[in-house]
Amino acid sequence: MSRLTRRQTLGAVTGAAAGVALIGVATASADPAPAQGTGGAAKGGTASGPASFDEVYKGRRIQGMPAEAHAHGHAGHHGAGYRVLIDGRELHVMQHGKSGWSSPINHYERFATPLDAARTAVLSLKGAVVVPFDPTA
Repeated sequence: MSRLTRRQTLGAVTGAAAGVALIGVATASADPAPAQGTGGAAKGGTASGPASFDEVYKGRRIQGMPAEAHAHGHAGHHGAGYRVLIDGRELHVMQHGKSGWSSPINHYERFATPLDAARTAVLSLKGAVVVPFDPTA
């Protein structure tokens, strides 16, 4: 009876984990329904954008709402039509087509909604305040 080597075991585990992650990404991007906040007043999303939200998450107030492109002072790219605030300070969010949303705090991660991006930013900030983001700098 042959035994599996560590390399074969590691390869099998890595392949299984990658498959599970791929299924999760495919499921998240296929579900167009916006996430509803657990502690806030979330309004239904529209075909033109995600739902508004206003909730306290881990002791921080996070808000999200549709915004006009000119309110950000730059062209309407990277999801400029949506505004997210953490404790009243703006967290720049970017929409990447159907692959999801990101922020400068978690730029290489994609989230199904701006609410998910805001919650993850709160966790990553670990109490720090959001600093202004200037895309022209």
